[in-house]
Amino acid sequence: MNRIFASILTLTMLFALPATGFAAALVAKVDISSQTMTVIHNGKVAYQWPVSTARKGKYTPRGSWSAKWLSKHHKSSLYNNAPMPYSIFFSGNYAIHGTNQISRLGRPASAGCVRLHPDHAARLFELTRRVGKSNMKVVIHN
Repeated sequence: MNRIFASILTLTMLFALPATGFAAALVAKVDISSQTMTVIHNGKVAYQWPVSTARKGKYTPRGSWSAKWLSKHHKSSLYNNAPMPYSIFFSGNYAIHGTNQISRLGRPASAGCVRLHPDHAARLFELTRRVGKSNMKVVIHN
């Protein structure tokens, strides 16, 4: 009887905890079909920005990751030293980063990374630094 009571009490306490305790402080949610990123900070939508993901013949991975490493003034080692300001790497060579091809935002144009306006990339980069890489989640779907 005591085991049953203890189990019920434990489950009740788990469900009574605020859901925000289990969520990342910062989420960058990328919708490939609409070429948009929704930034959720502390459970509230903070920003929605146009992005560019992989153009035809290239691939942007789908899934969920935490930020792995940051590089403020990164240059691509794969694509002729192309500038990738405010890079947030989340899976191998894939990153969210600023672009100088602002006119292409809102439609597929990248080699696989998620491109943002440099001002937006700087804002997301700083938020990521503030909350910590392990508290930043990248979600890419559709």
